[in-house]
Amino acid sequence: MSATALRALSARAPRSDGVEARQRLLYAALALFAANGYAKTSTREIARAADVNISAISYYFGDKAGLYAATFGEPMGGNAGDFIPLYAAPELATEEALHIFFTHMIEPLKQGEIVRQCIQLHMREMLEPTSQWAEELERDIKGPHNAIAGVLCRRLGLARPDDDVHRLTFAITGLAMQLFVSQDLVEAIRPSLLNTARGVDTWAQRLTGYAIALVEAEALRRKTAARPAPASARSGRKKT
Repeated sequence: MSATALRALSARAPRSDGVEARQRLLYAALALFAANGYAKTSTREIARAADVNISAISYYFGDKAGLYAATFGEPMGGNAGDFIPLYAAPELATEEALHIFFTHMIEPLKQGEIVRQCIQLHMREMLEPTSQWAEELERDIKGPHNAIAGVLCRRLGLARPDDDVHRLTFAITGLAMQLFVSQDLVEAIRPSLLNTARGVDTWAQRLTGYAIALVEAEALRRKTAARPAPASARSGRKKT
């Protein structure tokens, strides 16, 4: 986000509006952290970009680390781990659970530039990890992964996930992550696929269908692998 855009954002509400002051801080910090990283971004710089007193950072977020942590979840509508109870309920059918998962995972794509900054921030955190990385890994990566693995285990009749369930889980969650990583490519090749809220909702429906196809293919593979070989095939192997 440019300095001009940040000033415009800061000017949208009266300075006495605490909600707006906090929001200006959050989005100014997101832009600066994404562009420069945690270590190279000062609280004074953030306060200046948000057009608030520097003491507002401690008032609303505690400190710089608290503000940094807030930029990971709030602009995206919540942390990924927050939505696990919505799709991990055991009474849900597999397709319904996966549709809820994809809907919440890609909902932030409706925000355009904000989500680009969020992805840039997450990529920077992976390359230049702070203490935030361990929390992100546990809550927003491992948590959803294990929840989807549980959904798949119920469909496949397994008590616990094995290596192939984890492979399948990575493939399914990767369908959503690919959209975030390839957002610019999608918009360059076929912008209509992502430039409306309806387009994003259609992605959630299609990704659910693609994921179900993967699940059914794995179920068939397991069924075929468990089936005894025909007698002729067994006797043939003995002769050779």
